[in-house]
Amino acid sequence: MTTIRQHAEAYLAMRRRLGFKLTTFSHKLMSFVSYLERMDAPVLTTAAAVAWATDTPRSTDQVHWSRRLMVVRIFARHLQLLEPATEVPPDDVLPHHYRRIPPHLFTPAELAALLDAADQLRPVFRARTWGTLIGLLAVTGLRTSEACHLDCTDVDLADEVLTVRDTKFGKSRLVPLHGSTVEALRAYAEHRDSQHPAPRTRAFLVSTRGTRLDSRNLPHTFARLVHTAGIRTPAGARRPRLHDLRHTFATATLLHWYRAGADVQAQLPLLTTYLGHADPKSTYWYLTGAPELLAVAAARVECSFGGRS
Repeated sequence: MTTIRQHAEAYLAMRRRLGFKLTTFSHKLMSFVSYLERMDAPVLTTAAAVAWATDTPRSTDQVHWSRRLMVVRIFARHLQLLEPATEVPPDDVLPHHYRRIPPHLFTPAELAALLDAADQLRPVFRARTWGTLIGLLAVTGLRTSEACHLDCTDVDLADEVLTVRDTKFGKSRLVPLHGSTVEALRAYAEHRDSQHPAPRTRAFLVSTRGTRLDSRNLPHTFARLVHTAGIRTPAGARRPRLHDLRHTFATATLLHWYRAGADVQAQLPLLTTYLGHADPKSTYWYLTGAPELLAVAAARVECSFGGRS
């Protein structure tokens, strides 16, 4: 008899073969499976799913609960085909609420302050690595994990292009670089090679130990840099994250296009491809991510309609 754990592991393996990363999804699903095992429950039931979803001592957020239950609901639909006794939690039980928290959009002054804060890190090589990472994310819009996964062979300084491999959706893409970015990356590479003449990794960005940067270990240091830079956020707003550099890049790009009078609708697919989004809808979201951008877009629409009257 196949256990629920075996079914869950096979399900995750199947979806990963299709190109899904499932990092958060797999963690939550296996947490639920462990819960069933502790409860000695051989069958997935709605009651057990709801009990697990709401068993969060540090949170009473119903959106959080609904997202946890959604993981179980998705898996249960698959499992029911294999184990008919499986119950799929109804859609009206902890209904899913989509809530996207607005990102922090860094101003040019805040970016400069971040780089100054990074420059104060010690040893000096750590400062160089952090300054290069922050600068690269700010001018390319890469995901943090994508920057950490870059190998030296992925950074073509001669042709001024990055090759981003096996991204969030299992795809690869080319990211062209500005000449100033190329020079900054070249300076970092020379310093890195002088510090680590016998590489322990193929990574382009490395730690003081000469190992590849781990994106999971970066938030703590970045929070310190934000504090050192004196960056403040309004009460109730999300604290700035490294990922917000990607949002800042996308928003700044759209603002530039609007102010230059470009056909943003025609250009948007280019930004979608550049950022590695699977769907243009993900890029459209940036139109609502910044009041300034929304105001510029609204002014364009108003001007357009005004010209027709």
